Amino acid sequence: MKNKKSLAQKINVIRASVMGSNDGILSVAGIVIGVAGATTNTFSIFISGIAGMIAGTVSMAMGEYVSVNTESDSQKRAVMNEKYALKNNYDEEFNFVKNKYMQSGISEALSNKATKEMMNKDALVTTVREKYGFVVNNFTSPYDAAIASMISFPIGSILPLLAISLFPSGINIIATFIAVIIALAITGYIAAILSHANKLRSMIRNIISGTLTMIVTYLIGLLVGMFS
Repeated sequence: MKNKKSLAQKINVIRASVMGSNDGILSVAGIVIGVAGATTNTFSIFISGIAGMIAGTVSMAMGEYVSVNTESDSQKRAVMNEKYALKNNYDEEFNFVKNKYMQSGISEALSNKATKEMMNKDALVTTVREKYGFVVNNFTSPYDAAIASMISFPIGSILPLLAISLFPSGINIIATFIAVIIALAITGYIAAILSHANKLRSMIRNIISGTLTMIVTYLIGLLVGMFS
């Protein structure tokens, strides 16, 4: 029977999707606006955007796979170390958990009682959670994260690609700027919800980074167009 994903695992996959979409919007927007600064040829702009979409999709998927695998390997190593510590130094691990509770303001008697109950129930889960801050066997799948990025990156890429291609040449750049800023505000807001961060600050940070990216690539495109 297939195990259901925990809430934390689902959130991590959603995070990969949101970040993949955000990177897709920003990366392809930078490419198409940069090329639009150098040329008005719609086909050249479109092809450059498609190339960026394909390259970015593969890069994001592989990056998520490697990143999550590395994190998962580190967590599994920590679990193995803790198993060894519990087998050979149980009292020391018990005291670590107890002292941590006491440092949070819980009385010694209550800390001792709580530690004893939790260690008797599952010593490994308790010590790993308190020492390393994660739950045993609650690892994010690198395949899920990679697939989420592989799907979300091209979806995010579609917005700037369509905006720069469908709007008339006189307004396509400014239309892409506006569309991308709105999209980045949305992804910044969602990312803030997932990470419990300040929503306004996250949106502003996302918008500023996206705006700077588009301005810089557009200016570089203009310079290339002037000397080509």
